[in-house]
Amino acid sequence: MGLCSRRPTYVPLLTKRHRQLRLQWASEHRDWTMDDWKRVAWSDESRFLTHHVDGRVRVRRLPGEQVLPSCTAGHTQAGGGGIMLWGIFSWVAMGPVVVVEQTMKTANYLNIIADQLHPYMAFGNGIFQQDNAPCHKARIVFEWFEEHTVEFHLMSWPPNSPDLNPMKHIWDVMERQLRAQTPPCPNISILRDRCLDIWYNLSPVMYQKLVASMPRRVAAVLKAKGGATRYLVGGHNVLTLQCVYR
Repeated sequence: MGLCSRRPTYVPLLTKRHRQLRLQWASEHRDWTMDDWKRVAWSDESRFLTHHVDGRVRVRRLPGEQVLPSCTAGHTQAGGGGIMLWGIFSWVAMGPVVVVEQTMKTANYLNIIADQLHPYMAFGNGIFQQDNAPCHKARIVFEWFEEHTVEFHLMSWPPNSPDLNPMKHIWDVMERQLRAQTPPCPNISILRDRCLDIWYNLSPVMYQKLVASMPRRVAAVLKAKGGATRYLVGGHNVLTLQCVYR
């Protein structure tokens, strides 16, 4: 019948309001040129584990049904210890990556943007992207951005929109490379060293193609009327990279 067994796609919960805001954002950026997108510095945080556990969850679906509610699921990772990384990249270059102790809190984030983001955005006239995590939205953080509006701009960001952030695919590429290495990471120290080595050796061709995918991502949100798109990444399990690289 054409059904195939696949892991379920992990999509964020999108309320009617979320879809409206995503559609509004996509409409505002539909006419952006590649020169516009090249000005954006993309950021995100992600956790990497010393051990990766596959829950072996599978669904049967037809081609094109990957974002239907019946073919999606929540996602968790389990295993040994891990580290959280904050990173930033743009068309021009991979930026700094920071190992975050435990969880990201407002104080940590404020130190990161002051010590790491500020020098990276020193080229001027840039645009910085961040999602709507609570530590990103804290008043003291916004005050810092307001103090630096002459140097660069803070991009507005729609809620629950990992499919619009190409940084998610950077994490996925790193996860795949990390899991391909042998022997597995025996401890946190080696995990950190391997993650940093992968980060600083990522191909410019790869991350520039991710930036070049932004017009297609915007078009996909418009076509879905603000709903989920094919550019989803759950945990580090990317739905497909074919749409990014073709």
